[in-house]
Amino acid sequence: MTTESAAPEALPQLMERLRPRLHRYCARMLGSVFDGEDIVQEAFAKALEAQPAAGSLQNGERWLFTVAHNTALDALRQRKRHAEVPLDDVDVPPASAAEAEAWIAATASLATLMQLPVIQRSAVVMLDVLEYSLAETVEIFGSTLPAVKAAAHRGRQRLQLLAAQRGATQEPAHADATPHEQSLALLRSYADAFNARDFDKLRSLLADDVKLDLVNRTRLAGSKDVAVYFTRYSARHDLRVAVGFAEARPALLFFTTLERTDAVKYVVLLEWSDGRIRVIRDFHYADYIMDGIVTRLL
Repeated sequence: MTTESAAPEALPQLMERLRPRLHRYCARMLGSVFDGEDIVQEAFAKALEAQPAAGSLQNGERWLFTVAHNTALDALRQRKRHAEVPLDDVDVPPASAAEAEAWIAATASLATLMQLPVIQRSAVVMLDVLEYSLAETVEIFGSTLPAVKAAAHRGRQRLQLLAAQRGATQEPAHADATPHEQSLALLRSYADAFNARDFDKLRSLLADDVKLDLVNRTRLAGSKDVAVYFTRYSARHDLRVAVGFAEARPALLFFTTLERTDAVKYVVLLEWSDGRIRVIRDFHYADYIMDGIVTRLL
């Protein structure tokens, strides 16, 4: 972790640089790349609001991770899915045992990580996924060294057990999604128009009060302003779109025709109202969300 200070005018640049790492943490805490992005945005808003009172920060990275960590915990408490358990100061096995389990923790899926208690999950992600030191993690959590070591050990042990169970049962990566057929039909119509370069048709689908979130770039509202979104896409001839699922949500999956790969480049989520597009959430400029996402073509 860097120890650079963050003056008020430098905070936006620091947030931009750390955004992928902060998202990687928040996505694994919430079990969703989309929910993780929501938490990052909320944490940034809190940081910008709190920064004037905080003044020049001696370690801006640590401060931002603390804000994001606390924001993620607040969101999990609101879900009421996990009871908050304080970190306990207990003895743990020697470091060599923890090192043997770290690889499993670092490569665990979002769904698997969500099976850990919150505190264990946060410790595992900070230490094994983001590779922060114990001392740095203790500072971010505002906890103690024995407590963080205990949480990490318990989390790694649990992940090891889950990995063994998954290997024995061949559990599928995710359950099949069954969204409403009308939503899928609307997405297919959108994809067909996009691939046919019929952007006038797509503009006609915009609700008057449509909102666009071009994640990590800009936000627009109203059909007149959002229509520019399609003008920019009309200049791109290297993209094709298909209908599928992203984290079991109906989604538009974008591919590039310039690369000989079937990898999804990014995703777009749409919300509809009476057959019109009410919300567009485009992750073109947030490719970091593809780390850990589960997509499936129809």
